[in-house]
Amino acid sequence: MSIDLSANPLLVTGAVFIAGVATSLTPCLYPMIPITVSIVGAGDSSVSRWHRVGLVAVYVIGLAAAYAALGLLAGLGGTMFGSVSTNPWLQLVMANVMLAAAAMMADVIPVPIPERLRTRAATAGVGGKVTGVLIMGLVSGLVAAPCGAPVMAAILTWVAATRSAVLGFAYLLAFSVGMCSLLLVAALATDTTLRLPRAGPWMLWVKRAFALILLGVAEYYLVQMGTLLI
Repeated sequence: MSIDLSANPLLVTGAVFIAGVATSLTPCLYPMIPITVSIVGAGDSSVSRWHRVGLVAVYVIGLAAAYAALGLLAGLGGTMFGSVSTNPWLQLVMANVMLAAAAMMADVIPVPIPERLRTRAATAGVGGKVTGVLIMGLVSGLVAAPCGAPVMAAILTWVAATRSAVLGFAYLLAFSVGMCSLLLVAALATDTTLRLPRAGPWMLWVKRAFALILLGVAEYYLVQMGTLLI
């Protein structure tokens, strides 16, 4: 029995949204939330809350657009390779992508993103200006942080199996909105008594949980490959 990603799109959309929220709780992303809010808001405490929230929303739109475009391409690309569920070698490719993503989340291997590109993502736009913030979001979406890149790569591989551009677009859009939801909460919380939980060792457990989930998915594809080869 194989996974039919198009059987319940609403359920899958909710699942990838939750995956996005969980990704934002990892050590690479969670401590950066207040820093990102500060950079996007030009680091000026005199900026009104709603102006700051608006700028953060523009940043999120840029990031979400980049992710959704990747999902669209993944869905279109899946049509070139046929059905994953009936091709054992595509099952092997899927398994290896999931294994690599799990190894990255477990810090066994580094995420292959050049430091220069990460720096560029953090300084692509000028904080406080809509155009600069939008560019910053777009570049940040394409150059994912070390904790976000493995999850995004796994989801892109996963959505390619849908062979649907629409579903690919929707799933990556949901993932990106989930990943940015706490960023919007932080922007709203500024100047109020509402605060996000402090960063701590609990973030490592989130990252390890992702690694275990990705290992489980890789095992599933390997089992499916073996079944098809028998």
